[in-house]
Amino acid sequence: MKQTWRWFGPDDPVPLAHVRQAGATGIVTALHHLNDGRAWPADEVAKRKAEIEAAGLEWAVVESIIVHEDVKTRTGRFRELIDNYKASIRTVASAGIRTVCYNFMAITDWTRTDLDHPMPHGGTALRFDIVEFCAYDVFVLKRRDAEADHPPTRIEAAHRRLAAMSAGDLARIERNLIEWVPAREFVYDRESFRRMLDLYRDLTVEGFRQNLFAFLREIVPVAEEAGVKLAIHPDDPPFSIFGLPRVVSCAADARTLIAAVKSPASGLTLCTGSYGAGHQNDLVAMAREFGSDIHFAHLRNVAHEPGGSFHESEHLDGDVDMVGVVAELLAEERRRRETGRRDAEIPMRPDHGHVILDDIGKKVNPGYSAIGRLKGLAELRGVMRAVERYRS
Repeated sequence: MKQTWRWFGPDDPVPLAHVRQAGATGIVTALHHLNDGRAWPADEVAKRKAEIEAAGLEWAVVESIIVHEDVKTRTGRFRELIDNYKASIRTVASAGIRTVCYNFMAITDWTRTDLDHPMPHGGTALRFDIVEFCAYDVFVLKRRDAEADHPPTRIEAAHRRLAAMSAGDLARIERNLIEWVPAREFVYDRESFRRMLDLYRDLTVEGFRQNLFAFLREIVPVAEEAGVKLAIHPDDPPFSIFGLPRVVSCAADARTLIAAVKSPASGLTLCTGSYGAGHQNDLVAMAREFGSDIHFAHLRNVAHEPGGSFHESEHLDGDVDMVGVVAELLAEERRRRETGRRDAEIPMRPDHGHVILDDIGKKVNPGYSAIGRLKGLAELRGVMRAVERYRS
């Protein structure tokens, strides 16, 4: 697999020189300063590509060209925004970038209640506390009909938890849930977030799914013509939050998507942490079933907690059989080489990482610390070497 690294551009606390020292050869990034639905200018793409190549690296994957909320709801400027998306696909393809990762999550990106959860080793990790989320959703945000989305025992626990929270605790949870989102140039406050939720009030899960398929039917032919692989990222967490529809949360969702818009240009990002947060998902089985449609892999692990909470564990620990997943992905690469597929090598990146060692106390993008990801990449590289060396 091609070893890559998520990089947020010139303002990223992790410089490209350090990425290269970590052993990655590819960069996963976007034009974050222009990621508001406009078509990406060719000169800006060329500038970013030249910066990456000057560091001895390759811009391997675009993650992401933003899918605007108007596109997801098919309201407002959605037609113009889809045309812009097509133009951006053509532009990155002209620059030689052949993989585009994107997501179709309503309003939110990946969501956690805690970005600095203390771990036994002394560092910190990302965590989703279902009781804290319920406390915010029901008693702070006071989302209409929120009580119907949580069992009574959770609501009771959330009420007790809320009574014990300080103002600082509440501010942290709100910031993490609705204000801070990675690689986004804007934030919501409580009122603007409620207004966004209203846009989705009458949109059913099936309606949202059809909006995704309508979007794909427009952009996939452009990707085919340009030689680009589209890789949809799963919902994170892989269950509904804030009452929003989720349509890429499990194997059945992936199966439906692939069947709906059948094309070698349209496939999956296998994010083992996002899918792995769902108890229903067997990541080894999914890597095996969807192997030919996996165009990108995010490799990280999660540990389930009682009641639906989870935290991000070490890359080789947790509830995802990471060795089994890597073995399946390497087997898929061998099959591709044997059949002459030009995209035999699957780009992967060590997704997220604990804040450890010298990164403690430094400015880091949550989830994207240098040393935690370096450790994860080293562990994954070791698994890859061992599987290849000792495969039967």
